[in-house]
Amino acid sequence: MQPGPQINRDRSRPRAVTGIRSNLIGLLVPLVFLALPLFALRHRALDLRWVTGYVLAVSALTYWAYAVDKRRSQAGEWRIPEMRLHLLECAGGWPGAFLAQRRLRHKSAKFSYQLSFWLIVGAHQFAAFDSLQNWQLSRAGLNWLESTSKYRK
Repeated sequence: MQPGPQINRDRSRPRAVTGIRSNLIGLLVPLVFLALPLFALRHRALDLRWVTGYVLAVSALTYWAYAVDKRRSQAGEWRIPEMRLHLLECAGGWPGAFLAQRRLRHKSAKFSYQLSFWLIVGAHQFAAFDSLQNWQLSRAGLNWLESTSKYRK
């Protein structure tokens, strides 16, 4: 009696499907979070070619910094300070950081780092939204700070 076809009783997805889904999410999330800032920049009549070039360059630099930090971590060498990585993210390199976290599996599990990273992404989203509102939220916040300051003139 010959054995019949093997039935895969494991309900988990094959690795190839999981990898494709993970890569797709890794590309879609930055694109979704870039939509609002790009729309805001377009609304401000800035040349998107220069902005896109800048974001690509600083994202590539950020990705490279993550890769260097990961290599140094594995080798037990001095690491790149987290503050420097966050500064690169603040400067516009958060899309590269997001991709590096997913592809290199670096800085993706540390809660405090992820909290800071997502606050930076949120700050970029807020700035884009507020610029579309002609900076009304920022002005209101500054007015509130001035009215509650003990150093008012």
